[in-house]
Amino acid sequence: MSDAIGKLAVIGVGLIGGSLARALRQAGKVEHIVGCGRGRENLERALELGVIDEFTHDISEAVQGADIVFVAVPLGAMRAVFERMCGHLGENTIVTDGGSAKDSVITDFQAACPGHVDRFVAGHPIAGTERNGVEASFAELYHNRRVILTPGAETAKDALERVSAMWQACGAEVVIMDVERHDRVLAATSHLPHMLAFGLVDALARLDEHDDIFRFAAGGFRDFTRIASSNPVMWRDICIANHEALAGVMVKFAEEMRDLASTIEKGDAEHLLAVFERAKAARDAYVDGLASQNDTG
Repeated sequence: MSDAIGKLAVIGVGLIGGSLARALRQAGKVEHIVGCGRGRENLERALELGVIDEFTHDISEAVQGADIVFVAVPLGAMRAVFERMCGHLGENTIVTDGGSAKDSVITDFQAACPGHVDRFVAGHPIAGTERNGVEASFAELYHNRRVILTPGAETAKDALERVSAMWQACGAEVVIMDVERHDRVLAATSHLPHMLAFGLVDALARLDEHDDIFRFAAGGFRDFTRIASSNPVMWRDICIANHEALAGVMVKFAEEMRDLASTIEKGDAEHLLAVFERAKAARDAYVDGLASQNDTG
């Protein structure tokens, strides 16, 4: 294990952090893993499952002597986590994260740890399920999935290379992307679909006949709304963190829905067919033609 991570500190040992730990251990690319979080029961279970080797509730203790620190907490908690680790990081310790919006995370790290910016590599694994906690984690989560890294001009080359190698060891494809582009793309491809699922389920649940609606819901409804079972706190934080890009794409989508509703009301079969054929062709070309990316954040 000459190229292995000596000590990995995982802040937030849930689906994302736990799966990273499992994958690196399975690949023989980590020697010692310390988990850190607020929930003792979850950390004790992570220890029992062999996901981590030890745990602590103290972030400053967790990061001491770590080669890499991986932060997998809700976006709204990022700055507080960064503040608690600053002053306890080794000179060469690399910090990276799994947040779904990148501009807010980078801003938080720069504010909390201005002297360690060159060792920070912002990242986003495009993988997940609607389940939470270490029990939901599994080593294969990142196999054939994409991980987007958004390094800044200050990011040290060796830090970027080491984080890239870490994700590749988990079976992931690493993509380097500009921060603003990442947040725009993810607003459209991940954040918007979650808003549609949350909004649809909430709207239907408030109808008088909601019992019958959910009782007779078919497979398509269940498939489409599965992601509405995702962590509400996490998605609240994503909306706030990426509000500008997400609000913009939601406005455009609302315009599309108004146009579609008007088309249906008019009974314009020709326009409806054109919309549906265009959508089918686009999905067949751009989605089915690519490796599946099961994303919940």
